[in-house]
Amino acid sequence: MQHIHTRNEPLKKDKPKWKSDYPMTEGQLRSKRDEFWDTAPAFEGRKEIWDALKAAAVALECNDHELAQAIVDGASITLPHGSLTECYDELGNRYQLPVYCLAPPVNLISERSDEDPSDSPEPTAAPKKEFQLKVRLSTGKDLRLSASMADPIGLLKKQLQAQEDIDTAHQRWFFSGKLLTDKTRLQDTKIQKDFVIQVIVNPQAPIN
Repeated sequence: MQHIHTRNEPLKKDKPKWKSDYPMTEGQLRSKRDEFWDTAPAFEGRKEIWDALKAAAVALECNDHELAQAIVDGASITLPHGSLTECYDELGNRYQLPVYCLAPPVNLISERSDEDPSDSPEPTAAPKKEFQLKVRLSTGKDLRLSASMADPIGLLKKQLQAQEDIDTAHQRWFFSGKLLTDKTRLQDTKIQKDFVIQVIVNPQAPIN
């Protein structure tokens, strides 16, 4: 019988297709995922492998297949079927990701009813939901910025400049290994409320 851990397939590009028992909103999908990632490392397996799997799942959903493969390879994770639904670390521990962490269900309800104004009679429900964005500076400091998903990174850089007096030209923002440009909006990064954005601070060049 073939030893299962010798098989390692490259990560397949196609996302699993699945249907939820009930139509699910994006918010419900997010909280289901958050709940899984919060509890999964508590069951078994190693935290750093769970972290790598989460990063790979996020990368896959952003269609960044190469990044996902690089994360999996970097953590020495073996995929017997080329899918994150079942994987092993080099010690032979088994990790299983539920399908809802890898792809939204086919019956996902989009909460954005921009096309259909009759859905939202009260104009006060503006889509600008503010939340505290966690930012980790390369100087070792963690702080929170008040952000909304529609904010471009350029705007948040200005907010950071106001708060910490770091010139926007000296800030480089990264999320899950990608450099974020000023025009990138938070919602384009697939960030979720408890994720952390890394900001590399390039100190002022001495003026000669």
